[in-house]
Amino acid sequence: MKVVLQRVASASVAIEGEVISEIKQGFLLLVGVKNGDTQEEADYLVNKISKLRVFEDEDERMNLSLADVEGEILSVSQFTLLANTRKGTRPSFVDAAKPAEATALYDYFNTELRAKGFPVSEGKFGADMAVSLLNDGPVTIIFDTENK
Repeated sequence: MKVVLQRVASASVAIEGEVISEIKQGFLLLVGVKNGDTQEEADYLVNKISKLRVFEDEDERMNLSLADVEGEILSVSQFTLLANTRKGTRPSFVDAAKPAEATALYDYFNTELRAKGFPVSEGKFGADMAVSLLNDGPVTIIFDTENK
């Protein structure tokens, strides 16, 4: 699995001009599921993300977690994170999990984040979404379970 995490002041997802999900301060997570990914990869990411300390404390040091700032999560599925660009100029997505497998693991991932006590809003799996965000920092962190 791959997750691109962005610390945001706010973020939202719209489909056909209608906002379907939005959050205030927190994390925008772009989530890609690879062929062969399991709940073990999702659990690893949930653990890392739930404890990540990237919000500033009173000394302006990144020392606070999402729970510390009572932040929210906007989770958006994004199979294009699995793009293979080694050959040619057109990306290949053969490494991305099939929709049924990816949806199940994406749903599990979001459920486990909720179980940690975080409010989790979602995009719509497989939809053409317009994602808006006000990046805070900017702080962007990439997680790849192949590199754990």
